[in-house]
Amino acid sequence: MYSTADNYANEPTKYQALQLIDLATEGGEVTEKYRNMVINRVNDHCLRLAVFDEVYGWHYHPTSDELFIVVSGCLVIDLEGERELRLLPWQCATVPAKTVHRTRAIGRTVNLCFERSNAETIFV
Repeated sequence: MYSTADNYANEPTKYQALQLIDLATEGGEVTEKYRNMVINRVNDHCLRLAVFDEVYGWHYHPTSDELFIVVSGCLVIDLEGERELRLLPWQCATVPAKTVHRTRAIGRTVNLCFERSNAETIFV
């Protein structure tokens, strides 16, 4: 399930600028247990759509913040020190660069993530 920065560097962008994107349809069509795709790019950042119902391992991004926006389900962002952020639909939170965290889906969860393109991911 884990992707590396090298995987992300070669990942295609599903939609180019000036195209209408139906995010509800994109999320609804995912049948895999885990899918994380680049939907669009904005300058040196990308918008990802992730659908999963698992735990994504502990990691951090040395040079990129991550903005998470939950579309459906419940996304828990675990932080060091046993702190957690629990996001419900249409709630969002930003995880600053260098912050060790992991994400957990409570049931099937669809979220958007805005981050620097090709952001390095370090698993711990």
